[in-house]
Amino acid sequence: MSARRRPRKKPEEHHVDERWMASYMDMVTVLMCLFIVLYAMSTVDQNKFDKLRNSLATGFGTVATTTVDTAEGTVVPPEQVNSDAQAFSELEQAIQEADRLKGLQEQMKAGLAAAGLSENVDFTISSRGLTVKLVGSQAFFEPDKPLLTERASQVLSIIAPVMAPTGLEIMVEGHAANGITAYPSTWELSSARSVNVLRYLVDNGGIAPASVGAVAFGSARQVNDDSTEALMELNRRVDIVVVSDKPETIRALIPEALEYQ
Repeated sequence: MSARRRPRKKPEEHHVDERWMASYMDMVTVLMCLFIVLYAMSTVDQNKFDKLRNSLATGFGTVATTTVDTAEGTVVPPEQVNSDAQAFSELEQAIQEADRLKGLQEQMKAGLAAAGLSENVDFTISSRGLTVKLVGSQAFFEPDKPLLTERASQVLSIIAPVMAPTGLEIMVEGHAANGITAYPSTWELSSARSVNVLRYLVDNGGIAPASVGAVAFGSARQVNDDSTEALMELNRRVDIVVVSDKPETIRALIPEALEYQ
């Protein structure tokens, strides 16, 4: 009697580890992104790219690397390093100075508005600094006289505390219209007006005497031709200039910096 045969077992299925496929797909995805970036870079605007490269390098103030990166070449052409960095720095400083002057202007405007004294007071920011214009003899001075009116004293009492803490130089510039009779010339009248404003700023406004000065222009710097009484009033003025203490190259950029405000 033959021995009973045992049933043959089916061969076990061999399951291959397929985890490698995930890494493979990741690699393919990365390669696809790489080729997309390379394609995009192949159509870059070379001029804009050069400007961006030089701007970044200038911002970091670096010409050549001294770190582990051993890439050869100069990031910014040597002849452009100092000029680009200096221009960038000066414009930034001009923007900061424009912000400071504008801040002083806004403080003065707010104080005058709260007191109802905004009329006949104009402001200008230029390469010189901040100019406060007291326009009109009837508003701030007695007719053809240098004496300050009550309104003038109130205006000066508001703007002086804003100027005093800055420590900046302040120039008081007197102007006059033609046709006066009480003084030998417009020079004497405009000089007396500017001096009276200066004295008020020092005696009552806390302005340091060493930081303020007065000049007279008579009728030499008129804003119009004095053809009517209304136009003459615009020439009867005193300008108070808060002079910027920045170097001339930076002050020259203040008008451009105002465009960023």
